[in-house]
Formats: sequence, structure tokens, C-alpha cells
Amino acid sequence: MDTFKRLEMLRKFDNELADLLEDEEYKQRKTIGLIASENIASPLSTCLEGSIFTNKNTEGYPGKRYVSGTTNEDKIELLAIERLKKLFGCEHANLQSGNASIANSSVLMGLLKPGEKILSMSLSAGGHLSHGAKFNFSGKFYNVVQYGVSEETEQIDISEVRKIAIEEKPKIIICGGSAYPRLIDYAAFRKIADEVGAYLWVDAAHIIGLIAGGAIPSPVPYADVVTFSTQKTLRGPRGCGVILCKEELKNKIDRGVFPGMQGGPKADMIAARAVLFKECMTKEYSLYQHQVVKNAAALAEGCKNEGLRLVTDGTDTHLVLVKIPENIESGKEAELLLESVGIITNKNLLPFDRLSPELTSGIRIGSPLMTTRGAKEGEMNRIGHLIGITLKNKSDKKVLDKVKQEVDKITDKYEMFAKEWNPTDRGTIKN
Repeated sequence: MDTFKRLEMLRKFDNELADLLEDEEYKQRKTIGLIASENIASPLSTCLEGSIFTNKNTEGYPGKRYVSGTTNEDKIELLAIERLKKLFGCEHANLQSGNASIANSSVLMGLLKPGEKILSMSLSAGGHLSHGAKFNFSGKFYNVVQYGVSEETEQIDISEVRKIAIEEKPKIIICGGSAYPRLIDYAAFRKIADEVGAYLWVDAAHIIGLIAGGAIPSPVPYADVVTFSTQKTLRGPRGCGVILCKEELKNKIDRGVFPGMQGGPKADMIAARAVLFKECMTKEYSLYQHQVVKNAAALAEGCKNEGLRLVTDGTDTHLVLVKIPENIESGKEAELLLESVGIITNKNLLPFDRLSPELTSGIRIGSPLMTTRGAKEGEMNRIGHLIGITLKNKSDKKVLDKVKQEVDKITDKYEMFAKEWNPTDRGTIKN
């Protein structure tokens, strides 16, 4: 059934939800999406979401299911795993997790006993809640010690990480997070992990697309485990968590996922991931990821040119952390003000933040979504300027109205998924 017929059927039965669906489509088209954890899912993957595969129960693993009739589902999962191995050069892959946080919990479930020690980056420094935040499963069941960033550089001080690791002797060291804009020295983390006898786990949820496209270095040669989601820079569907690991850990990891953390996976989402991983092997995809990095740098430069201060003074990846100017009370206020002119961001804690997580002293912005729509460096630089203009003129309605008009012009230029990133007409799989 095509999209129009589906909408027509929904409208006949539930007009309220049909209206909300159409309103959401309009909103996404008419706003500049800069949330670093958001993107527009590839049409190749979304065509498999909710497909006939969603009807099948696939509890278990290929060849070891707890139900019958899974011949095609087994083939799809094995195909997806082989594509992951080829794409990232990993030894084993598990792609059954319902999201990246479940994948992260599965790693802990598979490799640690309750109460064993984790060393991870603190949430305020850019880490993720699933790495040991007190209110999360990881913080409640494990002994967590954390490292931060240097006050001077706002970047990871690897000597400090080593000092803590030697003192604390963690079972797992985690690097990677949700708000760290610089590259990570995986080789240095590997050396520390070997020195203290710890597993090295890299959470690459935010940067995995950049890695897949060859835009930044890969952690796979150094890490025992790599986890990621598929909806951020990878540009796939939501509701997907992936774990890459060494061959020697595969049984522990697989048991951590099932039956450790969840039951049967969604077969339609595994199919969606399988086609996504093939798309990641195309020249168009590599060009896209390199453009994401260029666009983030241009976005950062535009913000700086308007006098905004950036954490670490810039970015090596897809995301930028912006400190709010003095006339703005909090990141929450900045987020709402920018939304009022059609620029979508999110409030975010900054290193050594004095405000609460509900308020924050900064915002987080990123380039993946607008790059998917087709924006290039000039446009992204201008968007950075518009952010600064908006924040500095929060009470000037005339200025804000002009910004909104410019946002409308920018969004009207672009489709939701630029044709230049679609490989279906060319089939340019990289060697």
C-alpha cells in the first residue's frame, strides 16, 4: 500500500492523528533542524520499516530461533551482519538491540557482574547517561568512576584518564559520548586499558556515520566493543542498536542482548538496517559524510563570527557546543527562542556547568540533518550567523521576524532528502 493510500485509510478512521501527521511533515520541512542526534532516515531503509517482516516473531538468533518459519529473516540478519563486518572490519556484530541504550546495557550485562567497576566520561563533560549516570540502569547496578575534561582546553586529558584508571582498576573503560565535539585518541585509550587489564568500549552512536563514510578515524582496530545507534550521522531508522566486538566476546555479547536485556528483535528493522549498511558502502554516502564535517565547521565559524563562544573553540565532527551569551538566562531559553524563528536546537550541559540539566548554560547544534537536505558550507555558515543574531536580539521583534523570513527562504530551497545522496540510480558501491 503506497503512502497516499495509507494516509487516506488513516484519515477515514482517525482524523486527529492524520492531522498531526501532516502537521509534523510541514513542521519538519519548514524548520532548520540542527539537533545533532537527529537526521532524516534514508528512504531505502524506511521502505522496509513496517513492511511484511514486522509480522514475524524472530526470538533467538539465525539457525537458533524459538519459532519456525524464519528462513528469510535468518537470511536477512546474516546478510546484515556480513555487511557490518565488511563496512567496519569487525570480527563479530549483533544488531538486534531495540536502541543504542539497550545495546549499551547489553554490553554491561554481558561483560560485567553487578557491582564491578566502570570508568567513563561524566555526563556534564559530554558522556552519555547509559555510561553510569546515577539515575540510569548503568549507575544503579555498577560501581562507576568518571573522568572529565581539562578546564583549560575543555578536551579529554589522557594523562588524567590514565591516573584514574591506575588508581581505580576498572573492568571496563568507556570513551565516546553525546556532546564531545573533538576526535578521541583511541590508541591512547587502548594503551591504558591494556595497562590496567580492562575492556575498552567505544560508544560511537553520534559519530558512526562519519566513521562509516571515512570522514574520521575508526575505533574498531583498538576497541574490544563498539556500540552505536543508526538514526544519527548513520542516517538510518530509529529504534536500532548495534554492537561490534572481538570474536572472543561474541557469546557474552549475544547473551547480553538476548536473553539478557530483551526478547525477540523486530525483523522489519533488521531488514531496514541491512539495506542501510549497503548504502553506507556507496561513494555518495562517503561524500555525504565528508560534507557533514565541512558543514559543521562552517556552522561553528558562523557562530564564532557573531561573537558566540564554542566549547573547545570548534569541532572535528558533526556537532558544536555553544555557550549562551550573557543576555540569555539559560540554554532552555535559547532553545525556545531559536525554535520561535524556526531553528531547532537542544539545550545542553557544558563542561563545569553551574546550571541544572533542566536549564543548562549551552545549546548543542549539528550538521547532519541539513546536510541530508542538501545544504553546503555557505548556507551552514549563514545559519550560524542567524543563531547569533537571534540570541543577541531576543527582544527585538523586527530582527526576529527578519530571521524567520530568512529561515523560510532557506527551508523552501531544499527537499527533505537531497537527490545527490541517493545512490539508487548509480549503484556506486565502493571497492
